Amino acid sequence: MNLFEIFRENIVTLVNEMIEAQELPEGLQLGRINVEPPRDAAHGDLTTNAAMVLAKAAGQNPRQLAAKIADHLALLDTVETVDIAGPGFINFGLSIAFWHGQMRDVLEQGIAFGDSDLGRGRKVNVEYVSANPTGPLHVAHARGAVTGDALARLLKKAGYEVTTEYYINDAGSQVDTLARSAHLRYREALGETIHAVPDGLYPGDYMMPVGKALAERDGDKWLHRGEADWLAEFRTFSVARMMDLVREDLKGLGIEQDVFTSEKSLVDAGAVDDVLKTLEDKGLVYVGVLEPPKGMKPDDWEPRPQTLFKATEFGDDVDRPLKKSDGSWTYFTNDIAYHLDKYRRGFNEMIDVFGADHGGYVKRMKAATTAISGGDAELEIKLCQMVHLMKDGEPMRMSKRSGNFVTLRDLIDEVGKDVVRFIMLTRKSDTQMEFDLQKVTEQSRDNPVFYVQYAHARCCSVLRNALEILSVDHIGDLDLKNISFAAIKDPAELELIRTMANWPRLVETAAQAQEPHRVAYYLNELATHFHSLWNKGKDDARLRFIHEDDRELTLARLALIQSVALVIASGLAVFGVNPVEELR
Repeated sequence: MNLFEIFRENIVTLVNEMIEAQELPEGLQLGRINVEPPRDAAHGDLTTNAAMVLAKAAGQNPRQLAAKIADHLALLDTVETVDIAGPGFINFGLSIAFWHGQMRDVLEQGIAFGDSDLGRGRKVNVEYVSANPTGPLHVAHARGAVTGDALARLLKKAGYEVTTEYYINDAGSQVDTLARSAHLRYREALGETIHAVPDGLYPGDYMMPVGKALAERDGDKWLHRGEADWLAEFRTFSVARMMDLVREDLKGLGIEQDVFTSEKSLVDAGAVDDVLKTLEDKGLVYVGVLEPPKGMKPDDWEPRPQTLFKATEFGDDVDRPLKKSDGSWTYFTNDIAYHLDKYRRGFNEMIDVFGADHGGYVKRMKAATTAISGGDAELEIKLCQMVHLMKDGEPMRMSKRSGNFVTLRDLIDEVGKDVVRFIMLTRKSDTQMEFDLQKVTEQSRDNPVFYVQYAHARCCSVLRNALEILSVDHIGDLDLKNISFAAIKDPAELELIRTMANWPRLVETAAQAQEPHRVAYYLNELATHFHSLWNKGKDDARLRFIHEDDRELTLARLALIQSVALVIASGLAVFGVNPVEELR
């Protein structure tokens, strides 16, 4: 459990006891009491604002009230020191026995340490990637894929019931282009010479197997027939093949989403007509003329009546068109229907992970979700900025397989899926990042994935060496969680335990903020404290992990090492990264 929440509950209990003893008046609002790490570690382990937020309602001076609360707090067995700071903050330090108990919790819970009931089983839908099914995934998709998947894992660890989803955009004109590209390769597979792929079609080599498969299945059935005869068939077949390719690329990145929803299937089932009726019934649809776009007016712009959604009633800048000039639905309308479908499937909480080019889509989509749910559903949209891929100091070249971009598969083959996943999560998703293929594979302090993995590998190395010295086959044979930890008392050791004990709080705060990159910062901090302790052991023999002449000390240090390895593994599991036991 989050230790800060434990002590918040302790303080709430103390305040209630003070109320019962008539030291404080009844009716105080205790919800604003919090417990946090102090800004300066020298001030103690924890700090609380209890006196600051209660003083006015209690009719007391904050520092005087802090002194009263501190007197009660000092009586807790786990509290060793209590001080009053500033206008009434209460800083307190915890006993070594408490920190030993935290280490025991890690050993008992394993990588489940940090699991939380924060979400209380609430259902959340996380949609990510959702690339057009027109080719293999590329590097720009990688960041959204990793961000969405790590966010879903983080929310699961924080106690939410998460469904991961991919929305297949298979109802637009780009799918007709895909079908025509497949027909070109189909003709090629039947012997026609294709000198150059015409402009407007997809040029990548990945289309060749699609054409070949169609030729093998259907022979020359479609060779001399008009587009009206073969377009629908080629579209269906090509989309299915492209989605097989997408699933294969995602699996290579360690991602298997729970649900794949087809835009075309929703349209064919009447979902768009349904959403229009839903909005009309709410009085949110009208025919009107929009103002011209701000800035330079496009040459082809002309005022014309359109079917519009009253998006401005829900925080958007302008009302939004639901139909195009030719009478067909806009992409936006289809997307409203999709989110209504998610809402009707029981998802009051939805998260969409979009590329940075969808920034203008955020307000309208949030407005639409609020409208169709009557304010019952909440949509959060995470934008992922561009990744600049570098190799040998130059932008990485495009892939022949794709025709005009670097594929996700190329990147995975170059550095491995764990490196891709970890590095993509070292920055907040809405900031641009440079992915240097040379730096991310260097074995140096500046490479965050190496630095964290090296800490785990070092832990495993110590444990292997100790098992041999202690003549046991497996770490479980030592039953480390039930030994005495009295020998663990050096300030560097205790600081390492404090950092591990922060993991449950980090899980909850990162989940609440929906920011999985915070895990990367935490893992780097934990690795730093571990490597620091390792280096101190080189200079001070007393801090070395293995002492052949002192079994009790060795076992206690092994418990510490095993705890570190477990917390690192717990954090890497949120990232979908496998912890390594040896680095080569």
